[in-house]
Amino acid sequence: MSGGPQRRGGPGGVPECREDACITCSDTAVPVTVVRLLDDGLAIVDTGRGEEEVSVALVSAAVGDTVLVHAREAIAVVGR
Repeated sequence: MSGGPQRRGGPGGVPECREDACITCSDTAVPVTVVRLLDDGLAIVDTGRGEEEVSVALVSAAVGDTVLVHAREAIAVVGR
């Protein structure tokens, strides 16, 4: 396989990158929990391995929501 980070299953089935890349950069949308909403349509989310900043500009997310994130962009709210 060439190009991009190599992935393997991590705790809870969350993709885990083998290289220096964020968990939300994979080809798979991953569920994360919104921890804090920021200005400009951004949020801090808990990935289960730490916190990351992602865009929530395309969804109506609130603190505590579970959102699907692909390439640092929340694409759906899947749980409140």
